[in-house]
Amino acid sequence: MLKSPVLPESAPFSTEQRMWLNGFLAGLSNSSLTAMAGSGAPAAPAPVAAELPMLVLYGSQSGTAEGLSQALADKVRAHAFAGGAVRLQPRVVGMEKFKDISWSSETRILMLTSTWGDGDMPDNAVAFWEWLKGSDAPSLAHASFAVLALGDHNYTRFCQAGKNLDGRFAGLGAKRLLPLCECDTDYEAKSEFWMDEVMAALAIQVSAEAPAAGAGSPAAPAPHTNGSTPHNGHAVPALSGSAATAKTPSAYSRKNPFPAALLENHPLNAKGSSKDTRHISISLLGSGLEYRVGDALGIFPRNCYELVDRIILTLNCLGSEKVTLDGGEEMTLRTALINRLDLRRGSERLLQVLQEATRNPGDKRRLTELLFADGAKAKPYLSDRDLLDVLQDFSHTRLDAQQLASTLSKIAPRLYSISSSPKENPGEVHLTVGVVRYQAGGRLRRGVTSTFLAERVPLGMTLPVFVQPAAHFGLPAEAGKPVIMVGPGTGIAPFRAFLQERRNLGDTGKNWLFFGDQHRQYDFLYSEEFVAMQASGFLTNLDLAFSRDQEEKIYVQTRMLERSRELFAWLEEGAHFYVCGDAKRMAKDVDEALQQVIAKETGKDLEAARAYLARMKDEKRYQRDVY
Repeated sequence: MLKSPVLPESAPFSTEQRMWLNGFLAGLSNSSLTAMAGSGAPAAPAPVAAELPMLVLYGSQSGTAEGLSQALADKVRAHAFAGGAVRLQPRVVGMEKFKDISWSSETRILMLTSTWGDGDMPDNAVAFWEWLKGSDAPSLAHASFAVLALGDHNYTRFCQAGKNLDGRFAGLGAKRLLPLCECDTDYEAKSEFWMDEVMAALAIQVSAEAPAAGAGSPAAPAPHTNGSTPHNGHAVPALSGSAATAKTPSAYSRKNPFPAALLENHPLNAKGSSKDTRHISISLLGSGLEYRVGDALGIFPRNCYELVDRIILTLNCLGSEKVTLDGGEEMTLRTALINRLDLRRGSERLLQVLQEATRNPGDKRRLTELLFADGAKAKPYLSDRDLLDVLQDFSHTRLDAQQLASTLSKIAPRLYSISSSPKENPGEVHLTVGVVRYQAGGRLRRGVTSTFLAERVPLGMTLPVFVQPAAHFGLPAEAGKPVIMVGPGTGIAPFRAFLQERRNLGDTGKNWLFFGDQHRQYDFLYSEEFVAMQASGFLTNLDLAFSRDQEEKIYVQTRMLERSRELFAWLEEGAHFYVCGDAKRMAKDVDEALQQVIAKETGKDLEAARAYLARMKDEKRYQRDVY
């Protein structure tokens, strides 16, 4: 028998609201049971429901927030409210289109946004945020809103973009439908719960606005009015006629990754380099997964076995102890530490559990000092320590296996820019992976996913993967457009894919690549391919910047300034400008250099140059894939 759902006690509603909602959810459950059982009697005609607008805004860099926004809209669109008297009609809009929104008429606004880098807005939300902070921002006293923030606890300004939007909307007078929801990298369960809370809060709000409709069971799900059906959180165009025979979408996704075989793993740096960059080739045969250039491949890694063994030893455990993870999944401690749990950082929750468990006066004093300083000491302490560091720092305090497991979040997949075109490499996908290894605290530290790929996956072995579409990063839709690509180091990845794609399409548009690294002799990644493309005339310009080959440091932005006149001429011809790589330094330096180029060649100031770039962003001619 199906059980009627019950709203959790933690849901942010009053007792009366919770009672009403439990009835609402019970009605939903009972209507489902009735539909399954069937009465044999003809159904009475359903009354025509009133339709009310709702805005779903997303700020997204890699596509995750956009996918969740589509999933939320599908969820809302599929239900009727106020006893079937009202249907909400959500519109999913990227934050870059804020100028097209009639803010005075929007009464329900749901926002989903990632945070990029250390507290920055995603690229498609930057202009929106600047406008929202300014004096032209509208009063929103007539509106209600809720924010889902995606972030990574490894950054100091966790979920800052969502916090910014939540605070600013409240400051403009809008009423919170729900408190801000902050999600870490393992966002799936929490975002789903937030969507359920949104549905419940909307049900209360709509019924209050339409009391005459009553609070009975909701009507049966409505067909999707935008001509689409949901699939893995994305809208898929509805098919009709001969198009209905189109290829079925893959069953594999982030929630159900494909076990893909590793085909190739070889170094791209020459001997003598201080770096270790790998060319990784993975088979997609049999998966049904498809990608386009600009997309990313998600990989679920396994943790370093040596690190796991040292953690088990520090706990004075065997590794065979059983632990239960969130969701009720049970396994041995060692399996959980290898396959499921994030070991990169300790957490305040870990410090709290240690503080509660310790009987050592010294540990108790230190932990209390860290925890009861409003995060001023705990955050800096945790910023450069992994789980093993914390356990060894408080080695006089012992935790059991379950205590430890309860403090750790689930390991999140790593997204890598795809460095191949499916037209040139059918059935497989290529990655360009910089392997992370460094010494700190007297021991070798290893990048979780990069060393997993480089060291712990034999050829032929499978690893769990999925394709992450990049909604805001891709080649021009119109053939023949010039493209300028700036990708130092592993930032070269998507541009190798771009060039392969354009060559296979026979696109005659001009191509200009800026690449840089430390030494040409050791670090010119894919050198033979790019030199051959230049020799054939396909790669119109190839500008290289190897910073350590001379006394003066030379970077890609240096080359841009040197080629200022031609670079601006390409922009005036309608060229699309792309940047991929490090967000903290390189991408900002490239942006500043581009402003200088525009200011110099137009004879105007930097403010006018920034306005020029803003227009390029609006036209989707300035795109970044930075991390």
